[in-house]
Amino acid sequence: MENKAFVTEFEEKVKKDLTEFLQKKGALDAHVPECPDVEEKWPMIARAYMPDGVKEFQQYPVTSLGWMMFMGMAMAFYWDKDWEANANRTDYYEKLRDEQGYDHFDETVVENLLGYRNEGAESIHDLVAECASRVYGLLNHEKIEPGTETALGCYIACLHQLYLAGMAMELNALGYHMTPYTNPSQN
Repeated sequence: MENKAFVTEFEEKVKKDLTEFLQKKGALDAHVPECPDVEEKWPMIARAYMPDGVKEFQQYPVTSLGWMMFMGMAMAFYWDKDWEANANRTDYYEKLRDEQGYDHFDETVVENLLGYRNEGAESIHDLVAECASRVYGLLNHEKIEPGTETALGCYIACLHQLYLAGMAMELNALGYHMTPYTNPSQN
């Protein structure tokens, strides 16, 4: 139980850090957008991603973490574009990965799916890289023994929060600003 509490506490730390950072960068509003439909897909996405992510983590930890933020952005895009057509799919990650391979996953999402070009694409890449680097720094700061259950739990927690941050960031970019509703008839 101690391990689970540690991982939960660590995940909250990652969430807080990412949220505050993205808000300072103007990528998120004060009220972070949520999307339960996309959040529900997390376990399936994580299972599909883990073999690639774990394999790459040793040599390319920032990439291994950052790719999940791109995945969250892609899922928000699918949700906004046509969730009816996309809701029952089970190959979200694999389809994107297989388009150009794991090494070009970022380009597949940013350029091919989301349509960012030039400075816009570069800005998104830089922001995701900075988020993934921050999260990797938080993970290193905990001095968790590699290969342990706690290390795996914290890695998954990092991926989960990067997925949710990517989703929220893309929803925000798509115009989903969570502001209080004011009924015009009450004025």
